[in-house]
Amino acid sequence: MLKKIALTKIKGVGPKTARTLLTYFGSVDNIFDASKKQLLSIPGIRKATVESIFSKNYMHDAERELAFVEKHNIEMLWAEDATYPRRLTQCEDAPLLMYYKGTVDLNPRLCVSIVGTRNATVYGKRICEELVSTLQEYDIQIVSGLAYGIDVQAHRLALKHHIPTIGVLGHGLDRIYPSAHRDVASRMLENGGLLTEYPSETIPDRSNFPARNRIIAGLADVTIVVEAAKKGGALITAEIANSYNRDVCAFPGGIDQEYSAGCNYLIKTHRAHLIRHADDLIYLMGWERPKSKQEGMQLPLLTTNLSKDEQRVYDFLQEKEQASVDEIALHLDWPMNKLAMILLEMEMNSILLSLPGKIYRMH
Repeated sequence: MLKKIALTKIKGVGPKTARTLLTYFGSVDNIFDASKKQLLSIPGIRKATVESIFSKNYMHDAERELAFVEKHNIEMLWAEDATYPRRLTQCEDAPLLMYYKGTVDLNPRLCVSIVGTRNATVYGKRICEELVSTLQEYDIQIVSGLAYGIDVQAHRLALKHHIPTIGVLGHGLDRIYPSAHRDVASRMLENGGLLTEYPSETIPDRSNFPARNRIIAGLADVTIVVEAAKKGGALITAEIANSYNRDVCAFPGGIDQEYSAGCNYLIKTHRAHLIRHADDLIYLMGWERPKSKQEGMQLPLLTTNLSKDEQRVYDFLQEKEQASVDEIALHLDWPMNKLAMILLEMEMNSILLSLPGKIYRMH
């Protein structure tokens, strides 16, 4: 791992340049074995970068970092490793190497990022409580940035409801910032973890946090903005999530509320889906509860007083799991206007769910 650490220490070699080098040379070893002529022949590689590679000034730092990692039992996640978060591999600017200390897999079935203002209001905290308490029923992981306000509230609630939670840091693992959240961070190591692209001795410089936000966005299936002012890290995270073609959701707030202005802006400009509670999120994402939790919920449905027509739809969807409105109409040989009324009635009675693309499945 020494050379992998060293590659990230070279001045002028960021994630994109490093990936370019790996594409041309096939491995980290081959990069360091390459001649200056070979390196200069690669489009976009500057002479100054090549000189930095050959200077070897970074090797001492790399050796010191490896010693720190080994001493503190920190896991290093290389982009080509099976343990590296698969969702991040879809982001072209994702770090090649990250440092992780924790107890949970970073490739969960479902993952949400919850972000927001540092100045969380009673309204925002209440939204967070309802959201996280409902997500407890799902096999899910919650990601945030361990910052003041909504971020740490999301972590605390995840711990309260026994949901794995990951804190993405804007500094090295030799410190916790803000220090007031040291206790929360310690408890997160028992059911979650701390993740960073920054080596030890990296201070929490302001410029690190926008870069940190891309990891928060990239780790998740959906980024949820609970409260946000017009400017701030939460809106940056939402913008990055959109650039990754990930879903973004935001809770609306009063038009005169400072810390709802950012959420309202995201919704108004179609940068985020409006959600009012966790059920809206679950519906939007088409998530299903884990089977062990679904089974107990399905029994009452069997005793529901369905009409003869509703029973036919129910039986078909039980067999198919999910189907388009055209498939249902074709199977039942019904006109579309009749089917539409029955489907609407069943949806309103929470018997089935309507998914994007006119797909239906049992609730």
